Amino acid sequence: MMFHWKSGILCCSLILLNMELSCHKADIKNPQEVHRLAHIEPDYTGIIMPPNIAPLNFVIKEKALQYHVEIASREGESIQIYSTTPGIEIPLHSWQKLLAGNKGQEMRFTITIQDSLRQQWLRFDPIRNQIANEEIDTYLVYRLIPPLYILYKKIGIYQRNLNNFDEEQVITNVPLENGCINCHSFLHNNPDHWLVHLRVAPVTGMLLHFDNKTTLINTQTDFNKSPAVYPAWHPDGKYIAFSVNKIKQFFHMTGDNRDVYDIASDLILYNVDSNTVTSSPTIADPKFLETYPNWSADGRYLYFCRAPVFDTSTVFTADSYKNIHYDLMRINFDPEKGIFGKLDTVLLASKLGLSITLPRVSPDGRFLLFCMLEYGNFSIYRSSSDLYMMELETGHYTRLEINSNSSESYHCWSSNGHWIVFSSKRDDGIHARPYFSYVDDQGKVFKPFIMPQKDPSFYESLLYTYNIPELIIAPVSQQRQTLIKTAKQTKLLKQARYVASPVSN
Repeated sequence: MMFHWKSGILCCSLILLNMELSCHKADIKNPQEVHRLAHIEPDYTGIIMPPNIAPLNFVIKEKALQYHVEIASREGESIQIYSTTPGIEIPLHSWQKLLAGNKGQEMRFTITIQDSLRQQWLRFDPIRNQIANEEIDTYLVYRLIPPLYILYKKIGIYQRNLNNFDEEQVITNVPLENGCINCHSFLHNNPDHWLVHLRVAPVTGMLLHFDNKTTLINTQTDFNKSPAVYPAWHPDGKYIAFSVNKIKQFFHMTGDNRDVYDIASDLILYNVDSNTVTSSPTIADPKFLETYPNWSADGRYLYFCRAPVFDTSTVFTADSYKNIHYDLMRINFDPEKGIFGKLDTVLLASKLGLSITLPRVSPDGRFLLFCMLEYGNFSIYRSSSDLYMMELETGHYTRLEINSNSSESYHCWSSNGHWIVFSSKRDDGIHARPYFSYVDDQGKVFKPFIMPQKDPSFYESLLYTYNIPELIIAPVSQQRQTLIKTAKQTKLLKQARYVASPVSN
């Protein structure tokens, strides 16, 4: 590339001029009060935020010559930002210091702009946010995938440090023949024990990291001809419940243009120590579709979603699929004996003309967070999918106020139970983004906010969707190349064995 010294001097001069203007502390005298909030994106207004979250960088959507932002709380020196551009990047160290010194306090964002026509300074009402006392888990793990759901090119599992903006790959599919990688899951939000599924020819199985060892396992057995899919770690770490699904996808000519449905679906129980698979007729009933397992906090119940199998004697159509509704069930479990017991119905969503997906029990066992949608069980494709919260002691449930007109799905609790993260398509109806909400002691969920990025306009140009966000307390420590090498060692593939189901009492 050719470089001309004159153009180089001009470029450097422009950069220095912009730096000087951006850093210059404008003389703001007698600003005119504007009795409304400034329009900013992302919407970081009226939220409760963790005391360990990265700076909430944003774009001021008000046309102006200059911008000034003051960020202040009760204790410590305020942050002063002067800029000639609307993108506001908050200094990391100053932000972290202000957050740490003001847990439980209000934080105010006061925005002042110089009007581009009159050159008059205008001051907006301060944006008032609350700093929580409780921290959020330090890392978020997610899959980044193109919204073109029929392509597997460039899929990756990534982890993001929520204290700052550091992101790194955990494992990607490019070195694995561009196959599918999905459904990562962690025991107690801890990366010491975790798994991820691989759909990479010739391997279909999972990478399981347990007791400082990573193993490649084929979960297909004589009982389940298809591999394990949606996972749920038992609290003691000895077992993992999985669904085994035979999945189909079809497309509509108009409206929501795709759907995913199960032709068959059962639940299995994987024993980590013995590398064996078992099940029970109650959770693998050929008359029903069972999916999305999740354990109670004490490990004595397995929650899951269930719907009747479609009548294969009739013609399956898109309208037929709209009549498939999943109910919320639970079954007793004896961890010492590994035996399932009595089956109970928790919520008959089918009676409401709705369908339940993705039950997730809070760490303290008090609440159950789940999705309800018009039909089916693939909530990320359904704009009708909303988040609901159930108090397990009473069975009372409610639709959360944090929902939007687009899909809310794939939610996860923090280890302390005071934060949830979920995937939402509320921004454009196409790309799912990770949103966080604070949960108080009574189970009230507060206004969500999108995961902050260093570039304030980051999401405007990102064409990938965030899938399955999972909060963890520390980073995944295994090197990406080590995981890829293990995944490629097909000769070391361990075959799970099926054992007959123990007899229940």
